[in-house]
This record gives sequence, C-alpha cells and structure tokens, in this order.
Amino acid sequence: MTLQQIRYVITIAEKGSMNKASETLFVSQPTLTSAIRELEMEIGITIFIRTSRGVFLTAEGEEFLADARQLFQEYQWINDKYSDAKTVRQKFSVSTQHYSFVDKAFVETVKQFGTSSFDFSIREEETARVIQNVREMRSQIGILYESDYNRKLLTKLLNEGGLEFHHLIDCNAYVYIWKGHPLAEEEYITFEQLTDYPCLSFDQGKDASNYLAEEILTENEYPRVIHTTDRATMLNLMVGLNGYTLCSGIICEELNGSDYIAVPYKGDEENMNAVMEIGYIQKKGYVQNHIGQTFLKEIKNYLGIPLEDEV
Repeated sequence: MTLQQIRYVITIAEKGSMNKASETLFVSQPTLTSAIRELEMEIGITIFIRTSRGVFLTAEGEEFLADARQLFQEYQWINDKYSDAKTVRQKFSVSTQHYSFVDKAFVETVKQFGTSSFDFSIREEETARVIQNVREMRSQIGILYESDYNRKLLTKLLNEGGLEFHHLIDCNAYVYIWKGHPLAEEEYITFEQLTDYPCLSFDQGKDASNYLAEEILTENEYPRVIHTTDRATMLNLMVGLNGYTLCSGIICEELNGSDYIAVPYKGDEENMNAVMEIGYIQKKGYVQNHIGQTFLKEIKNYLGIPLEDEV
C-alpha cells in the first residue's frame, strides 16, 4: 500500500467517478483503475463498486476510506511541519450543529494562521452529518450536544463510527427569541407561554428522529413547528413570526448582533427542563494537530473553561 494509492481512493470517493478522478489527479483512467485493483488485491477487500452511474463505496470501502483519510492527513501534517511553511497549505475542518460560539472560535483560529497558506472548512450540518463527517475524517472535530433524551442513540452512533465524545460544558435550556418578542421582558418562559408561537427547528432530514434534533426538549409536543435548514432564515422567522427556538443560551453577540436574546426556560411536571452537555467528537485515540488544538483552546477560552482541564 502506498500513499499514492490512498490519495487515489480519497479522490475517487470525493468525485464519485473514475473519469473525473483521473482528470483531477492528472493520471490516465487505466492507470488509476489498475492502481485501485492492485490495492484491493493487496488488502483483500473490495473498495468500490463500479456501475454505469459511477463508482460507489462498499461497506468495507467506507471503513477503509475513514482510516485512509486519517492516515493521509497525518502524512500531510508531518509534511507541513517539516516543509517550508510558505509553500504548504495547512488544512483543517470542523463540522458542527448551529452554534455561534463555534463560529467565533473558528474566526479566532483563522486569525492566528492568517499569514499562512491554508485551506480551512467549517460545516454547519445535520446532526447525523456531523457524526458522518468525523467518522469519515472529512472533519477532524465535530461539535454537538448530548442529553438524557438522546444519549443512548448518540452513544450507539459514536461507538459504531469509532468516535469518542469529549465533554465541554453543561447548559440549561433557554428560549431564543428576538428582542421585540412579546415574551422578551419575561424573567423566564414556561412551556404554556410558548404555545401561541411557532417553534423553530433545524431540519434533520426526512428520516431523522427527534433524538437527532439540535434543539433541547424535543420530546415535548409543540403545537406549531417550522423546520428550516438555514440559521439566517431562522432569525428572520423569529422577527417575522415571533418564532422561538430552544438552545444552550450561549450566544455570540459579536457575530449574531444584539437583536436576539436568550430567556431561561422554566419547566413543569409535564414539560421538564433538561441539561445540554455540549462537547466535541473525534476519532477514538486521535491526537489533534496544532490547528485542531488551537481551535479547541479558542472554544474553551470563549466558554470560560480552564485550559488545564484538557483531556
């Protein structure tokens, strides 16, 4: 097995086509096909299924791809460390649920590498996609939350993907609304008070369950629900429809502006409050490079977590 073959596998998976991959890699298609076949024979698995509609990963191929991405990234990071920094583009990617504090930490991380050549990515994704991206090493870090309600399913998904959850901070539920909302002056907001207003939720795909929702307290029955995939649209609906969403209460005013506020949610016997355990996920045993470590430090700085608590 060679690094070149690993690069070939990664590119083919990204392009979904041998022809497109060969164009990207500047190698002939027969050469590419031969290299993949030799690799498959060497490791004893079939990585790709070839059809008239393109190439698709087998189940074994998906597992191999995740390991291959991790290996190739580690090679690139070693190469970056011992090469001329002016000629090497440093790479880093994070996938996250919709948290403005993650954007803030990403901004501060980028600033620290602003004079270098880099290729960074931040992906605000559905919960399942956050997990998938980290599992497949499209992202080195994923940011999401666990609670008593969703922990069983998330733990199962993380274990299946060879991932581990690192706790960052606990948060009670807050109601996120715009400052002109009729309930904006309340000291706290109950479930009963919310029944006249639409609950706004980030769409998790047609087959996703409430256990993968980004918002806390999704086990409650909300009479009016609007799903959206975009944070800007959600903010617009807060203003236009007096909508609300349930969140951690950690709001980055510097990026989101001062037109929105978070009011504590007060539970009752039928609609209890709950704790969001926000954390990051990564491959089990994975050691973050200097960019990932910088990003995690910025997250902790913003959340007020002592750096000596680093695991």
